[in-house]
Amino acid sequence: MRYLPLSESNRREMLTAIGVNTVDDLFVDIPASARSKAKFDLPNSASEIEVERFMSALAAKNLNAQSAPSFLGAGNYRHHTPASLDYIIQRGEFLTAYTPYQPEIAQGTLQVIYEFQTQVALITGMEVANASMYDGATGCAEAAAMACRVTKRAKVLMSGGVHPHYRDVTATAMRFMDIQVECLAPDPVGIEDLLGRVGSDLACVIVQTPGFFGHLNDYTALAEACHAAGALLVICVAEPVSLGLLKSPGAMGADIVIGEGQSIATPAMFGGPGVGLFATREKFIRQMPGRLAGETVDENGKRGWVLTLSTREQHIRREKATSNICTNSGLIALAFSVHMTLLGEAGFRRLAELNHAHAALLADKLESVKGVKILPKAFFNEFAVELSKPAADVVEALAKKKILGGVPAARFYPSYPELANILLLAVTEMNNEAEIDALVAALKEVLS
Repeated sequence: MRYLPLSESNRREMLTAIGVNTVDDLFVDIPASARSKAKFDLPNSASEIEVERFMSALAAKNLNAQSAPSFLGAGNYRHHTPASLDYIIQRGEFLTAYTPYQPEIAQGTLQVIYEFQTQVALITGMEVANASMYDGATGCAEAAAMACRVTKRAKVLMSGGVHPHYRDVTATAMRFMDIQVECLAPDPVGIEDLLGRVGSDLACVIVQTPGFFGHLNDYTALAEACHAAGALLVICVAEPVSLGLLKSPGAMGADIVIGEGQSIATPAMFGGPGVGLFATREKFIRQMPGRLAGETVDENGKRGWVLTLSTREQHIRREKATSNICTNSGLIALAFSVHMTLLGEAGFRRLAELNHAHAALLADKLESVKGVKILPKAFFNEFAVELSKPAADVVEALAKKKILGGVPAARFYPSYPELANILLLAVTEMNNEAEIDALVAALKEVLS
């Protein structure tokens, strides 16, 4: 058997070794009143093949992106994954590698981290990047905390264009650090005034480009206003492919750039960890969370890598640690780095151009659909549309036509009824013109 359950003799031997009579004795610290005595409506044990058949039948009830045109996005994007990527990251020396506790003997792991950092710094236009962020949302929270340490202030302003998951995670984390977070209302139209809100009490302003609703913004003027007030500008990037075409956050004057590397590292339906991107200016390096791998030479002049900076609380910094991150997303960071290497600079730019071209094609075709209003004037590969009917109902109707027709904004903002008709549509290189035409034709029917 692939799965080996304990026999009764095994169980008795283990209980005797630890000095208890029954498994229930292990839970004596839990009051009897708190223990559930209910009988759960679960099936009895089954063989592996029976479980596989059951789960396959259950999964077949879903409409998935492999079997239908998909325009899902909202922070999780579907791109083509080269077959060579899976082969490389599943090599034993990568797949079994973990945190470099003994960095001097983890040269391969450190080199991967170093290459990952270099690529992130290049595409964000920043001076230094780290590793070990869990995902974009937790990276955003780390950026807010870092800005407060740098400025010695305790107030954060978040744009209504920042991904709601990033906003929620940041607000939750900062609440326990006595840091005030002001989150502006969601901004599907793109009219919020951030310049007028910058003051000397702010530690940072957090924005996103492309924004959650697809808006593109040049935040150069906002960066200048923040710096004049002694605050930092944090720019979030939920779709890193956009950095192959758009002005980099560093060129806009950002002090910290955070992002989610999922779209380059893992399939949209991966369902597991993401990988956070985190870059900043060199002068802030001592306040940066996570790990930093550096390049050096040994006593023989041979190229090598070292763990230059590690801010975990378990290490020597202890109570002075800038972060409590306890693991890393090493394998996902490796996938990100491998894919970026396979693309190269020209391929990365071409991928971005394809994404925008396909999104622009959909937008052009939607202009003729009654009941559809495109909200952003400029966008990358995702944009919000205002429909003449509730977006959730439209999505359900499209699913019946075997089309995954975007994500209703109301799923993220249930307390904002005015967003009920807002639909997010994402288009990547994976969507061909036939799929785009199918979506347009289906929308015409559903909205008529």
